[in-house]
Amino acid sequence: MDAIEQFETFRQRRRRAVLEPKGNLALVATHWVEQEQKLWNVPGVWSPLSPGHSGLQLEAKTIDNIRLNGELVDGRVVVNGKDSDAPGELTFSSTVSGFVIAGHDKKYALRVWDSESEAVKGFEQIDTFPYNPDWVLEGKFTEKPGATLPFEHSKDEGVTRVLEVPGDVSFSYLGQDYSLAAIRSGKALQLVYSDATSGNETYGVGRFLFVVPRSDGSLTLDFNNGILPPCAFSYAFNCPMPPAQNRLKFPIEAGEKNVIFKGSLEH
Repeated sequence: MDAIEQFETFRQRRRRAVLEPKGNLALVATHWVEQEQKLWNVPGVWSPLSPGHSGLQLEAKTIDNIRLNGELVDGRVVVNGKDSDAPGELTFSSTVSGFVIAGHDKKYALRVWDSESEAVKGFEQIDTFPYNPDWVLEGKFTEKPGATLPFEHSKDEGVTRVLEVPGDVSFSYLGQDYSLAAIRSGKALQLVYSDATSGNETYGVGRFLFVVPRSDGSLTLDFNNGILPPCAFSYAFNCPMPPAQNRLKFPIEAGEKNVIFKGSLEH
């Protein structure tokens, strides 16, 4: 398979991924629960647990038709968070489901997904630059044990969160050297970056690129695989924004540009 075929395969996988029942387009709400309360668009009464316990408390009746791990809820139950060894899976209807996530401050939120959301039904395509081999660059990962960096998030109104930065990814472009702060994403490194196209040709918050260093620290940065962050697909996501060193001044005319919905130019 040549580079263009690999690119087309990647694009097809991306389309399928964002349209999945828990894909980016299906997220309709993220409810942070800090007191006993009812939540918009889902039944039941939700409450925080005492500090040190994972998840949320749910009180519901059989008429609410909520299932936790397949069992109909009748009374009070604990819905374990995704940070638990046994996270809870919720079903509200044939298309609506949910689970509980942990925040950076150990508060918990209910995420609600609808496989037939308005975004799913209205989605047309991810507008993307054509494949360009000039944007396949070689770089180097340098570890920085114990390093951290403050990151703003798209919905935090300027408040920063300190994230662990395992190291920097350096590369050269047109004779200039650049260094991007990387955060960990499973076995890969995640680069949160913006460039001169951001807010013009491409989504204003920035884009993501995932890279995997080789044993000697060398790696390939294929900006053709640069993707839109989840918040480009649903306002219920809260995405990290590029730190200062990851805000590149030149245009990267490769990768995803914007989400296109039927009857509109972009999201």
